[in-house]
Amino acid sequence: MSNYYVYIISSNTGTLYIGMTNDIGRRVYEHKNKLLAGFSKKYNIDRLLYFETFSDPNSAIAREKQIKNWRREKKVKLIDANNKDWTDISSDWYG
Repeated sequence: MSNYYVYIISSNTGTLYIGMTNDIGRRVYEHKNKLLAGFSKKYNIDRLLYFETFSDPNSAIAREKQIKNWRREKKVKLIDANNKDWTDISSDWYG
């Protein structure tokens, strides 16, 4: 059975990106190493601040859309409730 992840990743300046993936390790690695063109590369988004795990892809997609539609303040509260110091929770994933 596969897992699906909704995640929030940010830049050092606090720009937020919300995404969904079926491989959190690979996707965070892509963000950190600027492997894909787009918003996260342009704004240097590379610090994983929060993620949720789902067994159903439709639930993950719905949650991603829900969070993306929130105002920034609500996204910040979600991060703060789980990672008040905004530390990169993937900092030790790649040796």
